[in-house]
Amino acid sequence: MSCEQILFYTDKSDNSFESHLVGLEEQNRALLLELRTFIKSLGDNVIEETRPHRIAYAKTLNFRTFVDIQPRNDSLVISVKRGRNEPTSTEVIDSPSKLDAIKKQIADAYNTIR
Repeated sequence: MSCEQILFYTDKSDNSFESHLVGLEEQNRALLLELRTFIKSLGDNVIEETRPHRIAYAKTLNFRTFVDIQPRNDSLVISVKRGRNEPTSTEVIDSPSKLDAIKKQIADAYNTIR
């Protein structure tokens, strides 16, 4: 594959945060934006990495992710991991009433990671 082909292939995919908002129901778009703001407010060392079907958040590059969000049209699938050897907790968020509980889990995971 030539350099031009690689650039064309890379340019073709849009892995921006905004690309994850496309096609979401209005409520879920608002939930995702609120979660993003909350997670980024946890500290200056939060790293956001957009991937084709999900958005991952890490505290540092050494610890890959503590939150993984998979936007779906009717819900957000959120996986929270408190440490390398801890099991991952996965929740489906489909209403604002479930947001406070997941925010608490996310903040706890962020504060637990060293």
